[in-house]
Amino acid sequence: MPLRVRIEGRVAWVTIDHPPTNLFDLELMQSFDAAARSLAADDEVRCVVVESADPEIWIAHADVGLILQIPPTPGPSSTELGFFHAMVDRFRTMPKATIALIDGIARGGGSELALSMDMRFGVLGRTVLGQPESLLGILPGGSGTQRLPRLVGRARALEVCLGGGDVDAATAWSWGWLNRAFPTPDEARAYVGHLADRIASVPAEVVASIKSAVDAALAPVESGLLAEARLFHDVAMAPEGRRRMQAFLDRDGQSRDAELRGDAFLGLGD
Repeated sequence: MPLRVRIEGRVAWVTIDHPPTNLFDLELMQSFDAAARSLAADDEVRCVVVESADPEIWIAHADVGLILQIPPTPGPSSTELGFFHAMVDRFRTMPKATIALIDGIARGGGSELALSMDMRFGVLGRTVLGQPESLLGILPGGSGTQRLPRLVGRARALEVCLGGGDVDAATAWSWGWLNRAFPTPDEARAYVGHLADRIASVPAEVVASIKSAVDAALAPVESGLLAEARLFHDVAMAPEGRRRMQAFLDRDGQSRDAELRGDAFLGLGD
C-alpha cells in the first residue's frame, strides 16, 4: 500500500511510501481518498499529520500520463466537485486539524494536496514547492489556482503558476505558503509532533468549530474549484498542452533523477 497510517493517541500519522518518486498516480490518489474518508469518520482522531518515507520527495506531482487519458469531451459543467478536487478538499473540510510535514519536493498535485491541508511545515534547504503545470501547457488543476492566492496573494500566486519555477522553503515561509521552516528534519518533526499532541488534547467539537469559524472568514472555495476544473479540462485537451505533456513523458520526466533535478519541465515548448 502506498500509505501507512498509524494512530498515536489522538493523532493519525499518515506516511507516504510509494517508490520511486511518490508519484501522485491513481493508486496514491485512491489511497488518499480512502484514508481521508476513514480518518474523517474516526471520532478518536483530532489531528492528522501527513509525512513521507522518502527523505527527498514528499509527492512528486500528478501522473501526467493519467492527465493524457482524460476523455476529450466538452469541459465539465457539473455543480459537484470532481474526484481529485473532492479528495484533496476532504483534508480541509474534515473535522480534524490536518498538517503537511514536507521534507523534500512537493510539486504540482503534491503541492495542491499540501495546500488543501490546514497547515504546512518544511525544512530549510530541503523543502521545495512548485506548480510547474504552465510549462506542460496546462494549469494547476487540483486547487492550486484557488488556494495559493489565499495564502500568498494574487501577484505571488501568478509568479508561481505562470513561471512554473520552484520555491525554496525560506521563500515559501516568508510568503506564508509554509507556516514555518526549520533548520533540520528532526526539528521540524519535533515541533509538528508537539503541535499535533496539543491539538489532540482539545475537545473534538472545539477543533471542528474553530476550523468552521476560520473558514467562515474566507470566501467559499467551491465555486472557484469548479471554474478551475472547467479551465483545466479546456487547456488539457488543447493540442499544444497534449504535445508538451507527451514530450515530458518521452524524456522520462517522471523518473526519480528527473524529479530531483527539476529540469524535465523546461524546454518543452521548443
